[in-house]
Amino acid sequence: MKIILTVTNDLAYDQRMMRICGSLAKAGHEVELVGRLRPGSPPLPEMPYRQTRLLCYFEKGKLFYIEYNLRLLIWLLFRRFDALCAIDLDTILPCLWASRLHRKPCVYDAHEYFTEVPEVARRPRIRRIWERVARYAIPRMKRCYTVGDCLAGILSERYRVPFASIRNVPSPVPPNSSSALGNSAELEFGGTGARSPKIILYQGALNEGRGLETAIEAMQEIEGAVLWLAGEGDLSANLREKVAQLGLAQKVRFLGFVLPKELPGITEQAWIGLNLLENKGLSYYYSLANKAFDYIQAGLPSVQMDFPEYRKLNEDWQVFELVAGPEVETLRQAIRKLLHDTAHYQKLQEHCRKAAATLNWEQEEQKLLALYERL
Repeated sequence: MKIILTVTNDLAYDQRMMRICGSLAKAGHEVELVGRLRPGSPPLPEMPYRQTRLLCYFEKGKLFYIEYNLRLLIWLLFRRFDALCAIDLDTILPCLWASRLHRKPCVYDAHEYFTEVPEVARRPRIRRIWERVARYAIPRMKRCYTVGDCLAGILSERYRVPFASIRNVPSPVPPNSSSALGNSAELEFGGTGARSPKIILYQGALNEGRGLETAIEAMQEIEGAVLWLAGEGDLSANLREKVAQLGLAQKVRFLGFVLPKELPGITEQAWIGLNLLENKGLSYYYSLANKAFDYIQAGLPSVQMDFPEYRKLNEDWQVFELVAGPEVETLRQAIRKLLHDTAHYQKLQEHCRKAAATLNWEQEEQKLLALYERL
């Protein structure tokens, strides 16, 4: 089966799509992933599926979405395929219309609750437009899936179509890697855990609602540790300015964009992972971020928000230090506990190793393949 999947990013950093497309290709499907070419887009790595990037004149805002959707629709009209998969609402219309013209099935993959992300939720008119798109297009999809059980239930009820849950979990770490054996700081320093300074890692987009300002402010009174931010985003310049204003240049390091193949090596160096989504919309509240699973797979205890999906994971596996909110002192206390309470840290670390055997892509991809087989 020839499957075309569509996104609005430049493909180079999208780990979920790399896993999904790789699994479909491995199962014998002919797969093509379509995104966009940006001025700073790096060369694409070789993959077992075809990768295409469309060039757009506009970079963001309404004009970008209009231009990209038109370019994508025209591109799809002249392609052969057996199924289309639209990733999020910003590619759903061209996929729906092209699939109908070709009389082929269309699948919807919701990476997030699109109408509830902060950038949309705080703008009522824009939110209404995207909600109309959702109510028109989603019920016309042949299959729908999203990143977690909570969000699947909410989207199923809202749009009255069944959503499957395919979590964004990483591939299992090889048994002889440092992550499988334990925290790399322990390995490098003879098992004492005495690395100084210890690394607190955030990996992902530097965007609104990620608790990044809080994390930076918390570092003012954290000793024996540094904060690494792996990624870029809308807040990149503001966060760098904040670090300079607070005089934290020696405590906060910006790693910039990191390719997915390089990210595990960085995660293995860390002592604590961070995932501090703020409750600025239901998309964040019901999220299940891939970084949470990346930390688990690396045997890395992490600070997570006490939101439904992370709470459920912690009830099952006890792998997180949950915090009720993104306040500076709350975060600071959680970080200090993981830095200084050795017994508690080692307990979470051991639970991460056990959870990693189950929470990995080898298990999750079976649901993905079954969904496409039912087409």
